[in-house]
Amino acid sequence: MRNRAADYFHDFHCLAGACPHTCCAGWEVVLDEETALRYFQVPGALGEKLRSVIQADADGDFCFPLRGGRCPFLNEENLCEIHLQLGEAATSVTCRSHPRFIEDYGAFREITLSAACPEANDLLLGSRKTLTFPAWEDEEPAEAADPWLEGLAALRPRMLSILTDRKMSLRRRLTDFLLLAWQAQGLLDEEQGEALGNLARTWEPQALDCGAGPGLFPGALRALEELEVLEEDWRTLLRQGEEMAPVRGDEVLLERIACYFAFRHLLKAINDGDLLGRAQLCVLAVLTVERLTPVCGGLGEALRRFCREVEHSEENLAALLEAFWQREELSLACFFRELSLLYKDNCP
Repeated sequence: MRNRAADYFHDFHCLAGACPHTCCAGWEVVLDEETALRYFQVPGALGEKLRSVIQADADGDFCFPLRGGRCPFLNEENLCEIHLQLGEAATSVTCRSHPRFIEDYGAFREITLSAACPEANDLLLGSRKTLTFPAWEDEEPAEAADPWLEGLAALRPRMLSILTDRKMSLRRRLTDFLLLAWQAQGLLDEEQGEALGNLARTWEPQALDCGAGPGLFPGALRALEELEVLEEDWRTLLRQGEEMAPVRGDEVLLERIACYFAFRHLLKAINDGDLLGRAQLCVLAVLTVERLTPVCGGLGEALRRFCREVEHSEENLAALLEAFWQREELSLACFFRELSLLYKDNCP
């Protein structure tokens, strides 16, 4: 099977106990059934602790409930007791795969390193080169893919090429990115997904008149504030971002962030046909991270927090995609108005 990931993927190494934001705190650890059943057979003191801790959550899944916000098997050195005593293979699928988002599309597989992870975050923002996504083959056989996947897979490189055209301002690139997604959505709505490849080949930038009205902020920050969050101070950061004047972001690094989100999310439209909503999510992430950079103490931390609070919750992602269609303050017109604002009017 063909695999694809960002060009820094193979440079990633878990920081383990040296990580400043361990992934074993803040999140309930969900166990796959095979691992949970294996834990019931572990002998000795570790086995007794495993059996005393494992519970079923509201969805009926096995899990390790947090103790003081931490996994009960995370020791004082921020190392996993299960890993230390039984080896990495004995940990759950969730623990072994994090911070990787793995999407299997049948014909190929894509892997993204979550930017909520400090080490993955540093790799993403540690270069000023254009972000690329190399592929490699493994011995796993490919399977039949959804017929529309070919069209979406042809369209995404064109959308990424728009994002990485540094001859244009980033806001202009984000505008064209959304315009192409808007036109592509029309084809999906008319069940002409096979025509996406032709659109990718023929599409050209165009003038846009989005009319008078409000931009994306502060409505977008208030919508994000309503989502389920992992840490309460996220809402405080959003309110601070609303009160502060916007600042000019580093366009090269914001471009890399835009490509990260585009790679991670655009092909997932194969599940629900909502390509435009996923394109809006990409742009919202870039603009929100840019706006929160001063209150988070830096671009990397702003990105980490956005990914942690939003990307790691399927419920939050679904709520945002729904909000783009239902909430006027998150409408496509508001996106275009926000992107058309000149830095000289908004940034010191």
